Amino acid sequence: MRYPDIIQKIRKIVRSINLESKKIQKEYGVSIPQLLCLNYLSDQPGLCASHKEIAGFLELNSSTVTGIISRLESKSLVARLPNIVDKRSTNIAITSAGKKLMDESPDLLHNRLLLKLKNLNQEDLIQISNSLDILINHLGIQEIEASPLLTIEHELSSE
Repeated sequence: MRYPDIIQKIRKIVRSINLESKKIQKEYGVSIPQLLCLNYLSDQPGLCASHKEIAGFLELNSSTVTGIISRLESKSLVARLPNIVDKRSTNIAITSAGKKLMDESPDLLHNRLLLKLKNLNQEDLIQISNSLDILINHLGIQEIEASPLLTIEHELSSE
């Protein structure tokens, strides 16, 4: 195998993530992290969760999640509701418009890959993980934080 072939395969993955991100933004007016936030809320009992729970699910820092929630709220896709138990906090609830958007949106590359990985045997999963570790180590990027979401970094910083 030629070295450029490996680079091309990596570029193909990155490009597919970028194309999906742009398509979702254009067709639905939300970013992938916003869509994943809506997806999380739509799966929760009572269709709501705390800011901390959302941040934990997305594995993003609190200020980034605040931006995601604010943008969703400005589009009337979520609403902040008072927490009856703790008056100092609020719950974030998906609205009917947010639920409708979730019902209309496509299955994300992130979710499709997750399903495919779940179907692999343990040996193949270990081989993929080890290969990715080799690339990460050779690039010297072990210390870079990464969300478990397949998305483009500039989207996250603008959230």
